[in-house]
Amino acid sequence: MNKEIIERVKQISDYIIKTKRTIREVAKVFQISKSTVHKDISERLKEIDINKYYEVEDIFKQHIETRHILGGQSTKLKYLQIKNNGG
Repeated sequence: MNKEIIERVKQISDYIIKTKRTIREVAKVFQISKSTVHKDISERLKEIDINKYYEVEDIFKQHIETRHILGGQSTKLKYLQIKNNGG
């Protein structure tokens, strides 16, 4: 693994731990694909720093556990906006 990739993986993991952002949000910030973020976290980070890997995995598990709640809230807001705009 080259130094640029290692540095990116470290930056991404630090950012996720600090902000608790999702893979999609991290991909936008770092201007890389979601697949790259996922590979960096699930494969490369495990080799570089196993402790950070477990921290990030815990954050992503929390995202998965709350995903259905957030989706429901988004849908509710969408339809309230349509109703309020006369749509």
